[in-house]
Amino acid sequence: MNKKDYYEVLGVSKTASDEEIKRAFRVLAKKYHPDVNKEPDAEAKFKEIGEAYAILSDPDKRQKYDQFGHAAFDGTGGGAGFSGFDASDIDLSSIFDEIFGDSFHFGFGGRNARNRSMKGKDRLVRLDLSFEEAVFGCKKTINIELNENCDKCSGKGGFGEKKCSECNGTGRIIQEQASMFGMFQTQTTCRDCGGSGVIFEKKCSDCRGTGQKRVNKEIVVTIPEGVDTGYQLRISGKGEAGKNGGPNGDIYIEFNVKDHAFFKRDEEDVYLEVPLTIAEAALGCKKEIPTLSNNVVLDIKAGASTGDKLKLKGKGIKITNSLRKGDLYVIINVITPTKLNRKQKKLLEELASTGLDDEVEFKNFKKYL
Repeated sequence: MNKKDYYEVLGVSKTASDEEIKRAFRVLAKKYHPDVNKEPDAEAKFKEIGEAYAILSDPDKRQKYDQFGHAAFDGTGGGAGFSGFDASDIDLSSIFDEIFGDSFHFGFGGRNARNRSMKGKDRLVRLDLSFEEAVFGCKKTINIELNENCDKCSGKGGFGEKKCSECNGTGRIIQEQASMFGMFQTQTTCRDCGGSGVIFEKKCSDCRGTGQKRVNKEIVVTIPEGVDTGYQLRISGKGEAGKNGGPNGDIYIEFNVKDHAFFKRDEEDVYLEVPLTIAEAALGCKKEIPTLSNNVVLDIKAGASTGDKLKLKGKGIKITNSLRKGDLYVIINVITPTKLNRKQKKLLEELASTGLDDEVEFKNFKKYL
């Protein structure tokens, strides 16, 4: 029977580097492994890929294959005194460990994933907060549905635990396969125990044999001062239950902070627009304004204009996990009245006739008229 060219099997050229050969093997092995690919010819294809890599990844074997082809290994080529190659000791599991490490076992003697301790899944909860709740911190109760270890069976899934007779407690079925190199072993997950190595005389009715059940939980969350939209708070160990003794996952609370009617936020700084009448802006005034903590009286000097900015240091938002606070910026907005009674209109007309446009800005503007 003619064998396919090893370079064609891996889809590489005859000048391919060692790294290119390894990369091609990695892709094809994942694609055609019988535990993943259920097509009828997957197992044969997988063996062919393994043989090709075993030869081409070894410099000495590759050199002889390039020189004599498959005849170099079946005893018929005899080139340069090479009298055949006995590859019965090739261990594909070691090849897979070398290439994939712990992340790719598929029953090749690696750790049993079913029995490994695994951390539970993390959960993300999105929570709306008012402006004040975010600024000052608060306590919130969240309702969340989680997987917890079944208390009836202690997370095992059943009662009367005993060793699986099909796999003898290993969780894996070992099969010997023949190749051109001789016999080698492959391992697949035991179907009877699902890879756990144990079976139960009676399945747990509470969790239906899964070892976990869905529960609704209420969790009180302490929200620190100063959180903002997009900020995430981690609650350690309150997420999904772990498996096989693994730790629970975490819960992450992500906040969405609602806008305030007057205060505008920019990280830890706060902006407040304060309206002034024309008279207050022109003459100056003392203006009572709100801050995040209390009301204060602001001394506004005569001649204030729209857009003027006054800074109140330390009157902003507390920086999360810090003792520092941001600042409060007061933005002046001079309001022009749109409805005047007769007295107001007469007073403004008299005021206009007193030479208000003698200011430098007005004179400069008139030069362009």
